[in-house]
Amino acid sequence: MVPSVLIVDDEKHTREGLQQALADSYDVSVAASADEAFNLMEVQEFEVILTDLRMPGKSGLKVIDKALALPNKPAVLMMTAYGNIETAVEAMKRGAVDFLTKPVNIERLEVLIQRALKTRTLEVEVKQLHERLDEKFSFAGIVGNSPKLQAVIDRVRLVAPSRATILIEGQSGTGKELIAQAVHQVSPRSRGPFVAVHCAALSESLLESEIFGHERGAFTGAIERRVGRFESAEGGTLFLDEIGEISASTQVKLLRFLETRTIERVGGSKSLELDVRLVAATNRNLDQMVTEGKFREDLFFRLNVVRIPLPALRERPEDIPLLLAHFIKGFAEENGLPPIVIEPGALQTLQRYAWPGNIRELRNFCENIVVLHRGGRLSEFDLEPKFRGAAPGAVVAGAGPMANPLSVEENEKHLLREALIKARGNRTRAAEFMGISRRTLHRKLAQWPELDTTD
Repeated sequence: MVPSVLIVDDEKHTREGLQQALADSYDVSVAASADEAFNLMEVQEFEVILTDLRMPGKSGLKVIDKALALPNKPAVLMMTAYGNIETAVEAMKRGAVDFLTKPVNIERLEVLIQRALKTRTLEVEVKQLHERLDEKFSFAGIVGNSPKLQAVIDRVRLVAPSRATILIEGQSGTGKELIAQAVHQVSPRSRGPFVAVHCAALSESLLESEIFGHERGAFTGAIERRVGRFESAEGGTLFLDEIGEISASTQVKLLRFLETRTIERVGGSKSLELDVRLVAATNRNLDQMVTEGKFREDLFFRLNVVRIPLPALRERPEDIPLLLAHFIKGFAEENGLPPIVIEPGALQTLQRYAWPGNIRELRNFCENIVVLHRGGRLSEFDLEPKFRGAAPGAVVAGAGPMANPLSVEENEKHLLREALIKARGNRTRAAEFMGISRRTLHRKLAQWPELDTTD
């Protein structure tokens, strides 16, 4: 596609001469005044605008202001017969990418236009990258539409614009870091860094140095100063995962930051004031830890300004089909494989499963079946035995808690299902496993057609 250029100059011979010189390489439009240029900008998108500085009425500086206020900003070049440093500086401050003096050297102009086009292309690519990152880590990246998940998202939307410290609670694998990223991405700090620290993965001494940094000679092996995660998160968000695992001394330093917004590096005495939003997460009961004297009560109160509890996956089974589809599609694309199809019987079984590892376990399950089944179909017979034993109190989408103990009929259905699975759909073998005739098995399947997953 031919790049579009707008030339703005009140001198007719200048604008027409430039139009003729550039017409072979560009789609060139001309305007005799700033107002005429404004009208053209409203109906046409330009990639480069070349404008005179001094014109009757509004000056070329007004053209720069108007152009750079457009949604898709063009690159602007300024030209004038009054080539002084003050004019050039003012034009560059307004956002012009370069400056030319009259009479314009056509070869230099073409070089500057090509440079301006490259600059604009890079800016567009950066903008698109930010948009893709926003989409990846915004609510579009949180899969599910269950009421419990929507309640979490609603709370994130409410608290993200504030400066409040947030405590995310939930079992391991429920997506605490994803929620923390969502808080960051919809907050005013979204262009700042998001820095995550997994407290349980580091020893006490290493964790303190990792979070707060250290001075040279602070301890054996500290041969140079190190900037900690707090400083790295300046202007953005620091996410401390598994906050319940930090030591008493680290708790004291963290409390000081929340009270004063300052830290000291390990081995240092200088206080560093930081603008950092803190989001913490835990899979432990901090209330109980406070009662037991294992966690500071004053720190708990400082952390627990806004609490966001995350539901376990078994509490939102209606989201399981959406999560399965999401992860299967992602892993299929990542491995260059066709996505697999989960048959209805297998899907119902997966919804009944308790998922003790939550979303992390489901994600690993999806990667496994994508790689091993390679575009095939996943039936109930292909699932491991652990998936077929629904946990007591498990919830099926659209149904209440399962009755326990089971009724005689439900027990019989359960046994028949297990026999069919063990026989991999072979009705004769299933009848043998149950000690009944094939005719009786057929009658049972006619009574409970949902059990019959054979062709």
